[in-house]
Amino acid sequence: MATKQEIARKRAIAKRRAQKKRRKIILFILEIVVLAVLVIVLYGVFKAGKIQKISIDDEDIVINSEVASNEALKGYKNIALFGVDSRDKSLGKGNRTDTIMICSINEDTGDVKLCSVFRDTYLNLGNDSYNKCNAAYAKGGPEQAINMLNMNLDLNITDYVTVGFTGLTKAIDELGGVTIDVREEEISHLNNYQISMVGTTTDKEHYTATEGKDYTAVTHAGPQTLNGLQATAYCRIRYVGNDFERALRQRTVLQRLFDVAKTMSPSQLNSVLDETLPYVSTSLDASELADMISKIGKYNIVADDGFPFEENRATGKVGSKGSCVIPDDLKENVIELQKFLFDNDEYVPSSEVETCSQKISADTGY
Repeated sequence: MATKQEIARKRAIAKRRAQKKRRKIILFILEIVVLAVLVIVLYGVFKAGKIQKISIDDEDIVINSEVASNEALKGYKNIALFGVDSRDKSLGKGNRTDTIMICSINEDTGDVKLCSVFRDTYLNLGNDSYNKCNAAYAKGGPEQAINMLNMNLDLNITDYVTVGFTGLTKAIDELGGVTIDVREEEISHLNNYQISMVGTTTDKEHYTATEGKDYTAVTHAGPQTLNGLQATAYCRIRYVGNDFERALRQRTVLQRLFDVAKTMSPSQLNSVLDETLPYVSTSLDASELADMISKIGKYNIVADDGFPFEENRATGKVGSKGSCVIPDDLKENVIELQKFLFDNDEYVPSSEVETCSQKISADTGY
């Protein structure tokens, strides 16, 4: 027969379990309520025309059959992130992409991996013509840029988010700035880019702006909080460490933004969205955006890199295309990319990548 102490202990355990179950139910209900509110808010934003929503027809996106059957990609949400050299709300065809990035989300673990695709990389533009890959967006908008990534990298991307300079600046300001460790040699270029974005000019080379009024100069090296204009200018620096380091700066700013966003409440995030979305173009609908925002606390950026990978790339002039980043064997780079993004150690590139690889080799000599 159970003693009074044992009975009391069992009752206490049962009570704790019941309380734990109730807490889980309450948290679940709260998550549903928050998600519902976000859906309503985002629907209102879409309806008000604040965001440039572009529905992409599945028939316009090319995913080859070998990739579509790749089991290693199951459970991942892959989104193309584009940053365009635009100071207004023009975010479509005709803009070249200063930033091309793959955001891969493991939907089971919440792990996020970022991979920049260097804008001068010599690739198939998605239409069997070869050039610097940032020309794909200019020629055919986000659809062609997505197809360029899918064709060359054996990916299954169907969605994208594009932001211009103004949108990035506003997002950073709304989040209260980002902490960046600025190097001494970056300061003058950072300030010059600030001036070029807010200043006036009589030609394409010389800009004038008033410090303290139009922009706030960065005056010292070291870790510091950059405002929106400063951080956007930091992302644009290409004279320190070439385009490879510029892409790294872009990923650094994105990670800092992400870290700050994770600490914010839904109402605070809604305020950020309200200011930023007019300068954003995306194929994601309101419910998809709301779902991702509701899970932001579960996401963690665990790795980032750049494509082509350091050990398999070169730089050189390619005829009239000028100076390009050259995949030194596209196939090997794709194998490395599949390992990096999806932990697939045994990937065999598709026949399409094989064809692209042979053409790049023939055109460049690598």
